[in-house]
Amino acid sequence: MALTEHEPEVRVYDEALWANLEDGKSAPIEHSLALLESLHSRWVLFLRSLKGADFERGYKHPEMGLVNMDKGISLYGWHGRHHVAHITALKERMAWQ
Repeated sequence: MALTEHEPEVRVYDEALWANLEDGKSAPIEHSLALLESLHSRWVLFLRSLKGADFERGYKHPEMGLVNMDKGISLYGWHGRHHVAHITALKERMAWQ
């Protein structure tokens, strides 16, 4: 939206409530992994298409204010690594193979 609109406002949502919906609790993990794989494939195409000025475009986040694409992309990368760290720690705690 930041590339097609002037500083659009994005919505936030309660991740815990969303994760506790029935599909989140009962669907096979492979479905979520397939969604992420597809999403990231599209992200690669999208990110490679960006021009220098595109990184300065931004969106309004209700909690963070105006966020430019450069920062938003960095936050998305951090967010992914953060979730992987949670999963890795749980795997180690539970001694999963």
